[in-house]
Amino acid sequence: MFSIGEFARLGLVSVRMLRHYDAIGLLRPAHVDPVSGYRSYQADQLARLNRIIAVKDLGFTLEQVGALLDEKISVAELHGMVRLRRAELEARISADLARLRSVEARLRTIETEGRMRTAEVVLKSVPRTRVAQLAARAAGYAPEHIAPVISPLFDELCGRLESAGIRIAGPGIAHYLHEDDGSVMVHACLPVNAEPGPHGFDVVDLPAMETAGAIIHHGAMDAAWSTFQALAHWIEENDYRSTALAREISLHVPPDRDAWVTELQIAVTAC
Repeated sequence: MFSIGEFARLGLVSVRMLRHYDAIGLLRPAHVDPVSGYRSYQADQLARLNRIIAVKDLGFTLEQVGALLDEKISVAELHGMVRLRRAELEARISADLARLRSVEARLRTIETEGRMRTAEVVLKSVPRTRVAQLAARAAGYAPEHIAPVISPLFDELCGRLESAGIRIAGPGIAHYLHEDDGSVMVHACLPVNAEPGPHGFDVVDLPAMETAGAIIHHGAMDAAWSTFQALAHWIEENDYRSTALAREISLHVPPDRDAWVTELQIAVTAC
């Protein structure tokens, strides 16, 4: 057997931690001397210690760790928990990075206030467009909510179109609808020459916009604040009001997000 100090060194934990695990019944010593109270551990107890540390580091409370270990989770189940936790952390990191890019974009917008190029906005009519469409819900309209939803939708839609043997007839279109609970329905659309049917996606006609303000945005969409602000100034200066959220027409989408070219179209009506 090993003393508590030896066992701590072999398990790469502190003696204090082992005493705490003993106190809460998570890892009892193999033997406790009735006179001295010295704790002794066996080598095979390292297996339980390793499981305790692994599950705890996945974000579970010690109470939850104990319940999970009592269910005698397997190594395969531990690997599955690690994969799930990795996916959760990667999603959180992506969301945090998107939020940071959004803040940086807003700061750049603040720096350019008073120098908005509203002359770049044009008034145009947008015809009805037949599209293949997939939709999903986002928590809100901010870039950190939209970006993790819209990109996978377009990837999935492209794959389903390829499987259905339907050719894409134009640039991608994203449009959005506010829901009563504050969430947003995100629609990824690709123009097609096809009829509605059991394709694994919807084939619909995006309604025409008789009058729309349009402006070209250069760069990633999470940095579009200044472009939207220029569009807002143009709407106000020309006595219009917007009637819906903007459509985003992906004119150029290379791997480098900073090289993206997107036309923003927003339906307007005279005040």
